[in-house]
Order: sequence, then structure tokens, then C-alpha cells
Amino acid sequence: MKSNVPWIVAGIGAGIAATWVLMNQPRFQGDTGYDSVDEGAARTYGWGSKARVSGTGRNIVGQVKEGFGRITGRADVANEGMADQAAGSIKNAVGTVAQAAGQTIHDLNR
Repeated sequence: MKSNVPWIVAGIGAGIAATWVLMNQPRFQGDTGYDSVDEGAARTYGWGSKARVSGTGRNIVGQVKEGFGRITGRADVANEGMADQAAGSIKNAVGTVAQAAGQTIHDLNR
């Protein structure tokens, strides 16, 4: 039986990477404009960041499922993996749009 240590280390690494991405998002400089609009822009941008991380994670899980399904000859698992990849890509795109909207709101509020 193979050791699960590499998978555990990979999971911990992915968790650390996701935390770093979420914690190191650029902050808005609210030097002018209304605080409530700036706060809304920051929340929109933050939600977009979380959606992008979640979408990327789902895309990776889908790739792993698809590969596992192809290796084992299980078409249902491979198809589920492809569906997860599509959902992850859509969520990533929505996150990108939300980040752009948040940045635009912030820029217009200057």
C-alpha cells in the first residue's frame, strides 16, 4: 500500500497557497470619495478573488478526476471531471469579472 504522505503534503501546500492568495490581495486606497462605495468596491473585489481561487481549485479537482477516470476506464468519473473543469472555469471567469467591477467602482469613486 502506498503512503498518503505526498497527498497530505500537497493538500497542506494548496491550503497555504490559497490562504496566501486571499490574504495578500491588494487593498484599495480610500483617500477620496465615499467610504460606503469604497467598501462596496473592496467587498466586490474580495468576493471575486475568492471565486477565482474556488474556481481554480474546482478546475484542478476536475482535471484529477478526469485523469483518474481515463486511467481506470471509468467514463462516468472522466465526464464528471470534465463537468467540474467547466464549472471551475466559469467560476474563475465570474471572479475575474467581479474583480474588474470592484476595481472600476473604486476608480470611478475617485
